[in-house]
Amino acid sequence: MSDINVLREALRHSPDNLPLRLLFAQSCLDDLQFEEARESYEHVLSLSPGHEGACLGIVRVLFCEARFSEAIVRAEALVKAHPSFAAAHLMLARLHLAEGDKAAAIDSYRTAVKMDRGFMDEPLAKRLGIPPGGQESDELRPVAMGAGTSGGWREVQPGGEPESVSDFAAEIEKPALTFAEVGGMDQLKQQIRMRILHPMKHPELFRAYGKSAGGGVLLYGPPGCGKTLISRATAGEIDANFFCIGLHDILDMWIGSSEKNLHGVFEMARANAPCVLFFDEVDALAADRKDFKASAASRSVINQFLAELDGGVSNNDGVLFLGATNAPWHIDPAFRRPGRFDRTVFVPPPDEAARAAILRLLAKDKPVADLDAEDLARRTKHFSGADLKAVFDAAVESVLESALEAGRVIPVTQKHLVRAAKEHRPTTQAWFESAKNYALYANQGGYYDDILEYLGLKKP
Repeated sequence: MSDINVLREALRHSPDNLPLRLLFAQSCLDDLQFEEARESYEHVLSLSPGHEGACLGIVRVLFCEARFSEAIVRAEALVKAHPSFAAAHLMLARLHLAEGDKAAAIDSYRTAVKMDRGFMDEPLAKRLGIPPGGQESDELRPVAMGAGTSGGWREVQPGGEPESVSDFAAEIEKPALTFAEVGGMDQLKQQIRMRILHPMKHPELFRAYGKSAGGGVLLYGPPGCGKTLISRATAGEIDANFFCIGLHDILDMWIGSSEKNLHGVFEMARANAPCVLFFDEVDALAADRKDFKASAASRSVINQFLAELDGGVSNNDGVLFLGATNAPWHIDPAFRRPGRFDRTVFVPPPDEAARAAILRLLAKDKPVADLDAEDLARRTKHFSGADLKAVFDAAVESVLESALEAGRVIPVTQKHLVRAAKEHRPTTQAWFESAKNYALYANQGGYYDDILEYLGLKKP
């Protein structure tokens, strides 16, 4: 039985399985079975209206059928609804080129690549007259959105650098994720509601008491326990813009550029308030300056970060700063001053009830039979959310081998999951071995008491 027939048979047993339906539609498209591909994409849209992947899939079907005008209308509607969807902009570039509108094609291609350089397509760029690497032959270079700029392309002299307040470009997200879709973490969610959500939802009430909405919260704990996930859900709870900032967005080899990028990040956040500005692995940008005595450039970036958190001449009202780190002991103490990352929240591995909730979420929309989430939760003590996903992935992979041989869907059972859990070791243990030493011997002011309580070394 061919792969596409295996997928067709699987859908007969699980017709509303969206990932399976999308995989089947793509296989049909690859096999030039356009009508069946479109039917599957439309089935996805009937279950999940506005689904980005399904909308783009229909555009690709129309493109393959040379129905360019209809495809352009749909693609333009898609980028209007999802302006940060880089793949849709790239598809629109192909469509404009097919219709002979080279200028519009270049504009769409630039937009896609500016959002994600992974969408660079050298054959397409060559057809558009863009040399390898993306630099325009007429000496045009991209200028990313930053303070005081609207983004776009600006002329520079050969060998020169574009004059912009910031070379930072960020994708504005509007997370649909809420706390209801994050398994467990009930105590953490309550802390976030009291410390973050209520001030953002009722700013007038808090302003009456001299409190402003916004501020900084530092999330710390072992890797894989949901710090990034809970940050996205926090933005989703208050329907706020979300910016996820990584090191590659800030650090630059040129002196002074990193500080400009950092300023651009904060200016963009202020211009799009209310918003959540999330710094992943924040210890890399907020490291203790005693560790950087030989690097004036690193100290300058840290000082700029502190000044931006304080607001300087700008107003940070309505901007929530969230930082996530696995190593809070490496963060400069100045960042914990009131008004900066002054509120610290420990994100431990999920407890038994939370693990059961996470397991049920992981089992959703998968062919899983006789799941006993409570029993599996008891067997996975100290497992992080990422560990539990690894258990599910291992169990699914073991079943997929049999399913491919049999040519039909074989459900994942409790037995498969228990076996996978036995073969997996929790990744949180190594972190606690290191954290324990800091909590016992470098715990000035009780900063790491939560770690000691979790390990049973200190009474709550």
